[in-house]
Amino acid sequence: MDLFSLSWAALLAAVADLPDEGFERPSGCAGWLVRDLVCHLVIDAQDVLITLATPAETEPTVDATTYWRLVEPPTGADPLDALVPRLAAAYGEPRWLKFHLDDVGSAAGRAARLADPAVRVGTRDEVLTVADYLSAYVLEWTLHHLDLIAHRPSAAEPPAETLAAARASLEKITGTPFPASFPDTDALRTGTGRRTPTDTELAALGDLATKLPFVLG
Repeated sequence: MDLFSLSWAALLAAVADLPDEGFERPSGCAGWLVRDLVCHLVIDAQDVLITLATPAETEPTVDATTYWRLVEPPTGADPLDALVPRLAAAYGEPRWLKFHLDDVGSAAGRAARLADPAVRVGTRDEVLTVADYLSAYVLEWTLHHLDLIAHRPSAAEPPAETLAAARASLEKITGTPFPASFPDTDALRTGTGRRTPTDTELAALGDLATKLPFVLG
């Protein structure tokens, strides 16, 4: 739960530091501008608030690892994928999008800190503990932090602790360790298809290269 707070706080700070012109740049999410990604984070923060307010009585069906599923790469046919850019554009000035994320994002962060880690909650037709739910989102926040700064080389990266935790989560989900020669950022970006491996990296990946990218849903 501490890693959730750390990764989320770092991501919110990274958005707050964005200059207005940065919202019109491409993000690390294929087909999305930075403003689209930030709008997606607003929706994610709302989901956190909804889930933490949705207690469940039945036994857990997933944990922090099995919460994520490997899915086919997006085709653009998902209605939500098409909706997000329209919502983002409707904000107009970046300051309104920043304000909304800071507002709902701060609330999500507070709700996470106050939540009982042992309580079971329901989301996506699954049940899991609060601790597992928040742990699962460390991977989400870390990947989207990398997406946010994909074309801003001078921007601060996610905290080292959350990068390591996100990499460990990805390796658990896929059942595949990445070569030790890969820094955490490279393992996450190449592993999820956010960056094409170099020839040297392909050689180090070996047979693993044929399984990439791992797309989570």
